[in-house]
Order: sequence, then C-alpha cells, then structure tokens
Amino acid sequence: MVNFIVKWAINGVIVTLLMMWFSDADFWEAALTATILTVIAYIIGDQWVLRTTNNTIATIVDFLLAVVYLLIAEYIFDWGLNFGEILIISALVGIAEFCFHRYFLQDEGTTAS
Repeated sequence: MVNFIVKWAINGVIVTLLMMWFSDADFWEAALTATILTVIAYIIGDQWVLRTTNNTIATIVDFLLAVVYLLIAEYIFDWGLNFGEILIISALVGIAEFCFHRYFLQDEGTTAS
C-alpha cells in the first residue's frame, strides 16, 4: 500500500501540474485523471509487467499507457492538449516510473535492470 501511495504522489504531482499548465483542465479534472492513470499503471505496469519482466520494459509500458490514456482523456474532455504536450507529460511520468520501479524492486528485495 505504501508503494501505491508513493507512486500516486509522484505521478499525481507530475500529471496534475503539467495538465493544468498545458491545458484547460481544472485542478479536480487533472487530479482525477492522474489518479486513474496511477491506478491503471500500478495494476498493469507494477503488479503485472514489472513482476514478470524488468524495469526497462515496465517503464516503456508505463510511458505508453500514459500516452494512450492521456490521448483518450484529451479527446473525451477536449482540454486542448497537443500530442507534443502529451509526450512531455508521459516522458516525465516514464522517468519517474523508472526511479519508482528501482525503489519498488529494492523494497521487494529484487534487483532492477
């Protein structure tokens, strides 16, 4: 549970602040979007992919999940995010995820690659 809260805090800050900076999303829309992305990434990226592969693959999956999820959210809510801004947000999430995975794997007693 602590790992999820750490991930939520890190991704929440990145996604919420950058979505508010780049788009017409208000705080609550951005925070809800960040929370849903964190839940999806935690289940798929951390609990499934990271446990069955390695940090590099899990980071790529998290980056791609962020891109696809933010593209869908932007389309639904019409926030005015362009593809470049979505890539910037997703890349920063990917960098944070890489670091988080290293922490997560150390906490689990596994080595990161």
